[in-house]
Amino acid sequence: MAVLTRVATTLAAICSLLDVASAEPLGLPPVPIPADNPQSADKIALGNRLFHDLRFSSDGTVSCATCHADDKAFTDSPLKTSEGIGKKTGTRNAPTVLNAAYFSTLFWDGRAASLEDQSQHPFLNPVEMGLPTHEPILLIVRSDPFYLELFKKAFGKSGSDVTMEEVKKAIASFERTIIAGDSPFDRWYFKHETNAISEAAKRGFEVFVGQGRCVSCHVVEQNEALFTDNRFHNIGVGINRAQFDVPRLSAEFLKAKAQGVDVDKAVLTDPKTSELGRFAVTNQFDFVGAFKTPTLRNVAVTAPYMHDGSLKTLKDVVKHYNNGGRSEGDPAVVNDYLSGGIRPLQLTEQQTDDLVAFMETLTTPAYFGAKTK
Repeated sequence: MAVLTRVATTLAAICSLLDVASAEPLGLPPVPIPADNPQSADKIALGNRLFHDLRFSSDGTVSCATCHADDKAFTDSPLKTSEGIGKKTGTRNAPTVLNAAYFSTLFWDGRAASLEDQSQHPFLNPVEMGLPTHEPILLIVRSDPFYLELFKKAFGKSGSDVTMEEVKKAIASFERTIIAGDSPFDRWYFKHETNAISEAAKRGFEVFVGQGRCVSCHVVEQNEALFTDNRFHNIGVGINRAQFDVPRLSAEFLKAKAQGVDVDKAVLTDPKTSELGRFAVTNQFDFVGAFKTPTLRNVAVTAPYMHDGSLKTLKDVVKHYNNGGRSEGDPAVVNDYLSGGIRPLQLTEQQTDDLVAFMETLTTPAYFGAKTK
């Protein structure tokens, strides 16, 4: 009876998430739902529980929510790179799960094609959750009374009939409810509320779509704004310092990959391999040092920035672009793999501050306090 009561309580709370997922938040399109994994309150409740379960790590200290915390806008801000079991650190900064439902690919290098695919990998990564296989997860969900009830409700399965397919689908279903629109920017731009943002932010938007050319990759459309093009670009972060090692690194990596190296583990455990970016997935030299364009929504509360967490503030980010893809301490020579659109912007200090003011308007009200937690 106690288990059923807990299930009912959880489902009541999760039903509101399902309502949110089916709505069209101001500034966002409807959430894409795959035909083979339709949303349901039961499935979302199950995914929520799986997302927060510490038992799915080798030492019982790490869950999905450890690096994607609810009260930190689903990141692990202010960490530069994420901490896994035993406080091990990887090479990548944890991107927010907010609005990940709209991404064409997942991870900084796009090595996962869907939320379902993405959800299975952190469990096995040695610097994340560190399990040898998925079997420990299945042992728990096939025997825990709470999971027995939820899997039965969500999928009509329990015990040995439950596989990782159901686990992945449940986590992905929960993640599709983690969406955020209706920011001050949305109210100003889409609802034409003149006073929703400051005059500095309005000037910053003009820089964003004009001289700054930010909108080229952080897309704003007539009726919606995902603030990402879901593409991959070399913007000079990290790769600048590794550029002279690229011929050797790429050759060694391709050889190791042909011999069966686990790409997921390689890019999170070796800093130099990490800097190869999208190349590690595609083997195409056009993608050396290229990483996915992150959404700018809630960017003001998810510092630090870039795939390696190397830029501490939004002003640092703007300066990096203003310098044509170079940060403080980078080599004087611009790397050969830099994307074509990255060049000096000639922004003034006022324009820089205004652009930061604009990005601060992209925070959904529920997450305004996240950076102070």
